Amino acid sequence: MELPGLLLLVTGFLRSNCAAGVGQCSLEEFPCTADGVHHPSSSSCVSLSVVCDGQPDCQNGADERPEKCGGAKPKSCRSSEFSCSNGRCVPHSWRCDHYRDCEDGSDEDNCSQNECEVNNGGCSHICLDRPLGFVCDCPPGMRLLQDTHCEEVDPCLDADVCDQLCVQSSGSLTCGCEEGYQETSESGRCLSTGDATGLVFSSSAEIGWMSSSGSDQRKISDSTGAAGPLAASIANGAIYWSNPEHTGVYRLSLADGDQTPAVLFEGTRGIVGLAVDWVHELLYWTSNHTRALHVSSLNGSEQHGALITGLTQPAAVAVQPLLRLLFWADGGVSPRIECSSLDGMDRKALVTSIIRNPVSISLDIPRGLLYWADSGLHTISRIRYDGQHRKMVVESNGYLDEPFGLAVFEDRVYWSDHLTGSICSADKHNGRSLRVTQNAGTRSPAGLLIYHPLIQPTAHLRLQIHLPDSFNTPMLRPSC
Repeated sequence: MELPGLLLLVTGFLRSNCAAGVGQCSLEEFPCTADGVHHPSSSSCVSLSVVCDGQPDCQNGADERPEKCGGAKPKSCRSSEFSCSNGRCVPHSWRCDHYRDCEDGSDEDNCSQNECEVNNGGCSHICLDRPLGFVCDCPPGMRLLQDTHCEEVDPCLDADVCDQLCVQSSGSLTCGCEEGYQETSESGRCLSTGDATGLVFSSSAEIGWMSSSGSDQRKISDSTGAAGPLAASIANGAIYWSNPEHTGVYRLSLADGDQTPAVLFEGTRGIVGLAVDWVHELLYWTSNHTRALHVSSLNGSEQHGALITGLTQPAAVAVQPLLRLLFWADGGVSPRIECSSLDGMDRKALVTSIIRNPVSISLDIPRGLLYWADSGLHTISRIRYDGQHRKMVVESNGYLDEPFGLAVFEDRVYWSDHLTGSICSADKHNGRSLRVTQNAGTRSPAGLLIYHPLIQPTAHLRLQIHLPDSFNTPMLRPSC
């Protein structure tokens, strides 16, 4: 879809949600109407920070409706867990194992019953009743994880030796590279051709550039207080950044001679994540002030209200426009990584366990993988777009105490660390071959991105995105 047509959609949403006149809800407010859309006759607005917080603030409860908050509230125990009589949750596989795991012993009551008849025993696929308890099983081609859930076997990701393309045939794997990359003499490795790979980083002192090896560094902008998220539109030669303490987003054109930063838009505080949709020319951002995810046109001329609300402690955001997928990280009491289509529909949680404080995410587009850095666990992990095939890639190594920026390119994963003031990289498959670049002249590196044309591949046709004012229009939706 061409940009003018897309902006008409955005403008239509703006007009329906932000009707001019008395009682208008601001971009940081939610309209308390039955349909969640502002009407001139209604003057009831509440802050976006209280939407989906479990307590209705609108008189009609519109701020807590399931369609706004990603579905029904989660149950106290997961499907793979048994609910003790006192409310405690224990793994379903512990039931009827002759050991009292619940304080009240309720996990050992009524053990003669067929547990598979209740919620399939908590099994994702096959539940087999036994004289003593039950076991979960999987269909052919799948394997059992955490005693209850099945995951399809992927020989390519299990072996994890190909940087990009991987084909299994007759029990062996063949690696290949996408267009624009070339295979090296080392099997499975793909290196980019053409332009040199650059790392752009933000800090409290500057916006800087460095080569992927760290041997060449230079200052792009003297803009102080820029230690925040970064994003780029490679085709337009533009860099975007913000700071959680500021109220706007800044733009810098690398093609201009003076390279003076310009204010893209103002009015939104606490921006902690930025991502560019280079196909449809949109800018997505998260705010810990509104506790929401927003979107605007890439030139800042059109903005609309929150796309995703009810976040607890929003962090990074990433976009895969060729597949119409949007990803974001949320911390707080229930940390998670979620996914939806670009219009915010079909919301799905990808990671909800063994996660403490996800601060950054990055996509390995050739392999269809999402990487994230967890400052609470001091790890970098990756998972497939559908939430399967999770793997921890980098463990705490002295340079993951306070990670912030994250990027993946070729055969390496890059990250910035506040505490050590370093920009580091390691093998994206296994975390080996650690490289550390000390930036003596840079204080607190924060945002980090790869600047190379191949990082934003293009499609022959732009995909049509229906923003909230067109939700009733049928469209083929992606699947996380």
